[in-house]
Amino acid sequence: MSIRKGDLVRVMSGRDREQMANKTSRVLSVNAVNMTVTVEHAHMIKRHTRANPSKNVKGGIVEKEAAIHVSNVMLVCPGCNKPTRVGHTVHMEGTHRVSTRVCKRCGVTIEK
Repeated sequence: MSIRKGDLVRVMSGRDREQMANKTSRVLSVNAVNMTVTVEHAHMIKRHTRANPSKNVKGGIVEKEAAIHVSNVMLVCPGCNKPTRVGHTVHMEGTHRVSTRVCKRCGVTIEK
């Protein structure tokens, strides 16, 4: 996957597209098996939780982020500050092949 934990992304489709218009958010977690990402303040859902005094958890209705499919978000390039597709370049570093992520729009390498 081209998106990693900690990247800045923009929600491009889904129910949060209008709410998150022109806003970038950080990726909280990535699930490569299901091809989903959890984005900060996007796709908020409500869950009922039971109080657990031993873990210091209060009961009630908790609002938290749910997973979004990776195709619904786009990585924001740190160079041009626009949503972009991600390319990969492979170069040799000593005797090892190293793959780096590259912005398709401006060609800047994307560091984590």
